[in-house]
Amino acid sequence: MSDRKPYRHRFPLSIIGYALWLDHRFPLSQRDVQELLHERGVQVSHETLRQWNIKFAPLLTEELRHREPRRGSRWHLDEVCVKVGGVKHWLWRAVDEYGAVLDILLQEHRETEAARSFFIRLLGEYRVPEAIHTDKLWSDGAALRQLPVLHTVEHVQVVSTARCNTLIAQSHRPTRQQERSHIGFKRRQRTQEFLALHARVSNLHRHTRTTVSAARRRSNQTVALRLWREAMQQAA
Repeated sequence: MSDRKPYRHRFPLSIIGYALWLDHRFPLSQRDVQELLHERGVQVSHETLRQWNIKFAPLLTEELRHREPRRGSRWHLDEVCVKVGGVKHWLWRAVDEYGAVLDILLQEHRETEAARSFFIRLLGEYRVPEAIHTDKLWSDGAALRQLPVLHTVEHVQVVSTARCNTLIAQSHRPTRQQERSHIGFKRRQRTQEFLALHARVSNLHRHTRTTVSAARRRSNQTVALRLWREAMQQAA
């Protein structure tokens, strides 16, 4: 990674990229990130970390998204309750049949218009799928009926309980870990930006903790880190 200093930042790009990677790769608080940087002789304030996230998170999200491979044709959708600033919100999430996150969207409601907005967002980025798996939330079916492009898509409803929707349930777990490490989320826009980048980083490292051989795992980790550095350089 280049050590040139990006405009209006006194730290090298390598340090900024490392701090953001730690923040989104692992369930660490910003105090944890500060301590890890301190161990390396880098003194960074809480406000500096916050400003780096505000500036770079949306840019990195787009850069990583463009580097992702083509995704599967079967969507699994679900929503989970998340409190932002003490107010209940719904985090809508879609993954493909391989468990890769397609997109997330934080909304205040869990109704037809919210489901429709999420479907439109997905269709703006991906091809029309072969099938859409949802739980038995009535607003999902109502939203599908409102979008003619999805009328021919197979709609599979599953019971939203333990082991019945494993792919999407597993995808929600890292979000809960981040929520605990940050002692809750405070602002809606910042939460959307943080979790959107967190999802892309999770996709990036999805093959680095599997039951493959050690050599293959190290190779996957090397590729993931290279892609992160490339994205960081483009975002700066």
